[in-house]
Order: sequence, then C-alpha cells, then structure tokens
Amino acid sequence: MSSDPQPAARQRTPTQRTWGAEPTQDGRWRFRLWAPAQQQVALHAAGTDRPMTRGDDGWFELVTEAVAAGEGYGFRLDDGLVVPDPAARAQQGDVHGLSRLVDPAAYDWQTTDWAGRPWETAVVYELHVGTFTSEGTFQSAIAGLDHLLELGVTAIELMPVAQFSGRRGWGYDGVLLYAPHEAYGGPEGLKALVDAAHARGLMVLLDVVYNHFGPDGNYLHLYAPDFFHAERETPWGGAIAYEKQPVRRFFCENVLYWLEEFRLDGLRFDAIDQIHDPSPEPILEEMARLVRERFGARPIHLTSEDSSNLTRLHRRDAEGGAPLFTAEWNDDFHNTVHALATGESEGYYQDFASEPWAKLARSLAEGFVYQGETSAHFGGRPRGEPSGGLPPLAFVDFLQNHDQTGNRAFGERLADLVDRERVELLTAMLLLSPSVPLLFMGEEWDERRPFCFFTDFHGELAEAVREGRRREFSAWSAFADPASRARIPDPNDPATFEASKLDWARARTPEGEQRLSLLRRLLTIRREAIVPRLAGIGGNCGRIRAQADGVVAVSWRLADGSRLHLDANLESDERPAAAPSGRTLFSLPHDATEALAGGRLPAHSLVVSLDEAPDGAGPV
Repeated sequence: MSSDPQPAARQRTPTQRTWGAEPTQDGRWRFRLWAPAQQQVALHAAGTDRPMTRGDDGWFELVTEAVAAGEGYGFRLDDGLVVPDPAARAQQGDVHGLSRLVDPAAYDWQTTDWAGRPWETAVVYELHVGTFTSEGTFQSAIAGLDHLLELGVTAIELMPVAQFSGRRGWGYDGVLLYAPHEAYGGPEGLKALVDAAHARGLMVLLDVVYNHFGPDGNYLHLYAPDFFHAERETPWGGAIAYEKQPVRRFFCENVLYWLEEFRLDGLRFDAIDQIHDPSPEPILEEMARLVRERFGARPIHLTSEDSSNLTRLHRRDAEGGAPLFTAEWNDDFHNTVHALATGESEGYYQDFASEPWAKLARSLAEGFVYQGETSAHFGGRPRGEPSGGLPPLAFVDFLQNHDQTGNRAFGERLADLVDRERVELLTAMLLLSPSVPLLFMGEEWDERRPFCFFTDFHGELAEAVREGRRREFSAWSAFADPASRARIPDPNDPATFEASKLDWARARTPEGEQRLSLLRRLLTIRREAIVPRLAGIGGNCGRIRAQADGVVAVSWRLADGSRLHLDANLESDERPAAAPSGRTLFSLPHDATEALAGGRLPAHSLVVSLDEAPDGAGPV
C-alpha cells in the first residue's frame, strides 16, 4: 500500500438519518423524534407549534416547509416543555435552547479530491479545540496546521466537540451528539478546519463518546426513558439500551454522519468497556461493519479506548486488513513508561511499578502488557487477551494524552515530572517504534503549562463536580488530608480553563526550539526509513532481546523483511549490551552507537538501527 494520500474517491449520497431534521427532495424538511413516553409532540419554530404525527412505534414525524435553514426549532412535549432536537446539527445557543436548522449541503468544500491516507503513515496529534489557541475555535486552530505539517504530524485528533453544557469542557459530557459546539464555531467551523487540514495533506480524527450522556442538557429521559436501562449505571450516568432499534440507529447514524458530512478520516471511540450490548451483533461491531461497507477502499481509521485490553475488535483478516477497528489506544505502554520514569506506584500505576523493564519490552514487542495476567488495580481479576498476534499498527502509543495529563490533580505534564534527557529518550523510543505514535498538544515544544480538568457547570451540579473531583484523589497519599485536596483547582473556575491554554510563545524559546528540532529529526527518520516498511506488517513480528537491569532491547521484522532494532539504557549508569547488526538510524547521545558496538550502553541512551538485509526470511 502506498504511503501517500489515496486518489480521489467518488462522493456518495449521505445516509438518510432516522433521527432529527432531514431535507427532502421537494425542498421541505422532515422532522422526526422518538418519544414513546409522549402522547403528542409539536414542532416549535418562530413562536408557532405544529402538531407532529405519532406512529405506533413511538416515532413522531412532520414534513414541512415552515422552517428554513438557519432558523431555530425545538419539540414541545405533553407538559409544554420545549426541548432541543437530540440529533440537531447545531444549536442557536446553549444545550437548553432551540436547535438551529442546518443545510448539510450548504458548505462549499475546496478539497474535493481528498480521500485519506493509509494508517501506517499516521503520526497523531491530539488537541483540545478550546485550549489549542487563545481564541479556542475551529477557525483559529487552522493557523496551527502549518506548524504541525512542518513538524511531521500527519493526523490531528480532536477531543470531543459535540455540544456539552456551558462553554468550557473537555467534551466527554456531551449531550447533543450531532452538534459541533457553538462555542467552537459550529458545523461550519468544523468543516472549514477539516477542509484546511485536507488541503495540507493532514487527516482529521474525532473523539466520540457513546457510553453515556452528560449530566446537564440531556432531555431524552423525559420523552424516551426506554433509551436507558433504569437498573444499570455507568461511572458517568445511566447505561444506554443499545439493543433497542431507535437507540441503535441514533448511534450508528452518528458514526456515519461525522464521516460523511464532515469528511473526517476516522473516529476514536471513548471507553468502549462501558458499552454493553447483548445483541447478536454487538453495536460496536455493527458500527464498524457499516463504516467498512459504506466507504469501501477509502481509508477510514476507527480506534478505541478499552481498559480491559480486549483484542476481538482489532483482529486482522487474511490480507492483513482491519475488517472492524483499526487500532487500540495502548494505555499499558503509557503506564509502564510513566511508572518507570517517575517512580509513581499508586492508583493504576501499581500494576506497572514492578519489573518495569520486562513490562516495557513486552509492550514494545507485543502491544499489551496485561494479556490475561491478574491485575491488582482491577481487584485481582485477570485482565486482557494475548496481543502479540496483532501487528504493531493495531496499537496507538503515547507518553501522555488528555487523560494521563488532565487526570492528575494539577494537570502536570511529563516534562514537569521527569528530567529533559529522559523525556527526550522516551520521545525517540515512541516515535521510532513501529506502533502508531500519538503526541499531546504542546508536547513538541516541551510545554510547561498544565492541562487541567475543567467544566462550566453551575449551582449544585458545579459543587458536586468540584467535590467529586477532590474525592477522587483521596486514595492518593499526597491528598490524604482535606487541606491538600482543597488545593486542587476548581474545574468550574474560568481561571482553571485559561491556565490550560497552550503557550505558543514557548515554541520560540531556546528550550522549545531544541525540542522541536529533535521531533522534526525523529519524524523525518520515521517517514523516510520506517513508514515505507510498515504497510502489510504482520503480527508476532516483535522479539525481546533484553529486558533487565535498565536495558530494553527489542527487534521487529518489518513488512519488507528488514529488521528494526531498538536498544535502550534507561538507568543513570552504563550497562553491558549486545549490539545488533544494521545501520544506525538514530543515536542518543551521538556516541551511543560506538559504545554499543563495544558491548555497552551509556547512561540514558538509545540506539535505533535498521538491518535491511537480515539473514534468512524466518521470524525475528
């Protein structure tokens, strides 16, 4: 498979949605709402109510020309309450107000020949739209795309943008899952950002949340209580009844909606371990199947986050393709590296504090660390499935992301916890391994501003979130007493949000320029020497050569039969090591290659080499 963007794909007719407002061929609009708990529902627009027709299945429908694109509308329930459209493409204001009717064909796309990039080229950059720039909008984010292109990034991944309560938030408490947040610039702004990214050859991925709705602004329980399982909860709210067809269509159509109307290149599914569906074809598998059927050969990349380390969604077919999901966010890699580098051993790091070299080597070679072993953090239960049979491209690795930074009490980044030399070594390890690397915004210039948890709730909900956030840390020794927990930033204080905005000026400091120069060099090596050898790489391609006393040595057989070698010493003194064959791609420090040839690795050193003509054609 080529490493360049694919030829233009034929544009398809968008999927006709079951929910919400859809234009009809005769210039009118069809409005639909599933409200089985209501006897009557009216379309409310311009101060007028128009009765909708109720079907026996609880669907209400009205076809009318009374509402024009750009105007507001809502649905009036039996008790007189007007609620927004749960499948609205946009809101006029906040989540409690009227929805805005949007013509899905109104945007004039400029990059009509864009049809994606293959996954092996992916270098992912995760960003939060509200804090990526001082303005915090889709439009202002466009100004940062050339910086990312020059760096060597090939895909931006947006934290969730579906409208949530207030104007500040991470996005994981979204309640209007079809509406890009009005504070960021609405659907028009998101399309402009995608268009601009594609014009530069950058993919755009979006984080979506299908495991719960946020605590403020979700009215579904009033008119469709069967949308949820009353007897079951997730950690964040009511469990969703995915087995019911109207509910199922809501989410399956949402997947296709983002990919079709916004021409996105993929989606990241948040916390899929909280999506429980007893259907013969579980909803996650149906979603992936629909995407593959709908888009055919066009590269669409579906990634997942799953704390249980399951592999069934990511298995490859006989040709090496991904019939369901493309890759999994690999928390095990992060957790191992973090525990090793910082010495932290509380919370989920307790599972990674012992034998860190063996765990790091296993993650590099096989993906997951926990492949069925018991986990102390998970109550002594077995966790995970064997993952060595998956190719490295089935894993997205990272040193930090929104969770692992923002879920710290003060939002500290890795650079605040570990010395510069070790961060640079780990960064090189990340970017020159064959798994797909992910950078968190600002990581490229050694950002020191925090990324905190922030919300925009009010009243009792704000108090509950603030105190709940502080209680979460009570099990950590540093926050065992109330006085220490009181110092944790208030998520609802606007200052917490403002403090989390990137400091672009740091990129122009000597420290920032040094880090940027290193990442540009690393990503150039990846693009030129490693990526051309990744298309078609198979499972069981990694082999551990050393995993003790600070030394980690791993080799991978790449798709063309060459071998990639990584040799690292993460300790503060020299260690003996056996040198592999091949030419050096990168060495840190510069004399580490010579030292490795002499049978030793200096302190805090890394050598990555490539053997383009290995002996034999068998396994590594």
